[in-house]
Amino acid sequence: MRSVHTNRALLVVRLALAPVLASVFLLPGSSTTVAQEAAGPLTVYSGRSESLVGPVMEQFTEATGIQVDVRYGDTAELAAVLLEEGERTPADLFFAQDAGALGAVAGAGLLALLDDVTLERVPEVFRDPDGQWVGISGRARTVAYTTDEDVVLPESILGFTDSSWSGRIGWVPANGSFQSFVTALRLTAGEEGARAWLEGIIGNDPVPYPNNTSAVEGVAAGEVDVAFVNHYYLLQLLAEHGDTFPVAQKFFEGGDVGSLINVAGVGELTTTDQPEAAAALIEFLLGEQAQHYFAEATYEYPLIDSVEADPRLPDLDSVETPDVDLTDLADLEGTVDLLRDVGAID
Repeated sequence: MRSVHTNRALLVVRLALAPVLASVFLLPGSSTTVAQEAAGPLTVYSGRSESLVGPVMEQFTEATGIQVDVRYGDTAELAAVLLEEGERTPADLFFAQDAGALGAVAGAGLLALLDDVTLERVPEVFRDPDGQWVGISGRARTVAYTTDEDVVLPESILGFTDSSWSGRIGWVPANGSFQSFVTALRLTAGEEGARAWLEGIIGNDPVPYPNNTSAVEGVAAGEVDVAFVNHYYLLQLLAEHGDTFPVAQKFFEGGDVGSLINVAGVGELTTTDQPEAAAALIEFLLGEQAQHYFAEATYEYPLIDSVEADPRLPDLDSVETPDVDLTDLADLEGTVDLLRDVGAID
């Protein structure tokens, strides 16, 4: 079934790999451009913030002439909107902060099959085995910690339930990436194990922060000794404040769930009336220009072989992520219910 997109995908890939992208995409066997064929701007529901992906959307429009109308919001909330809208959705693409949200939308039958050429640009572990979404950038869970004190970290994220960490932990329980981590914890430790860990952390009076950036800043300010965050927030703050910024981060070993590697990824809605333009945007996001942007501007892991991550990060292949299929992170509702039940979120 994936072969229906093959001809146009091959053309778009060639353009995406060119040093300078053409200003329009020609459909195979036609002099009509994708921009001319489109009924209107591409509508993207983005769980990634405008500050992170807005510049890439602008680059895409400049390179192709295809206009993009982006609805920004929380990934889980946008996934819920898509599930509610169903076939009535105006969205052409869903750009999610994590694989769990993509899995939930795909499970409802709302995502189209992507062509093999697109899927195979990304390692198998970072794409849907059924071909309904593809990862765009990698995002590792870490623990940010203060370098102003001699902090001895546990060997596992599970160790932070020890009472010695009381009042020393910062977290962002409403954040989508944290919730995907909790979903992974439910898979690796079981429902009761995940509940016990959350109750243990809550028993240590963690300091809640509105977002990951403020949590890492809280570590630097001495408000807490550690924070549970994604890897790239520290690098962004180091770029802003310099190498004297008093925070480092730990990647756990041994497949610990505390070093889960998730992806920001994208899927095409089955209801789109602009499949060629939607495919063009996906290919652009997997092209070298966009992948360099994610590596150098947002400090995420690029997912194509020809682009390298920031040299201060461990190689993606060396990070010992837990043995969790990212497609199994789709039970967002169950995780939110658990977080509410233990009092982590309202």
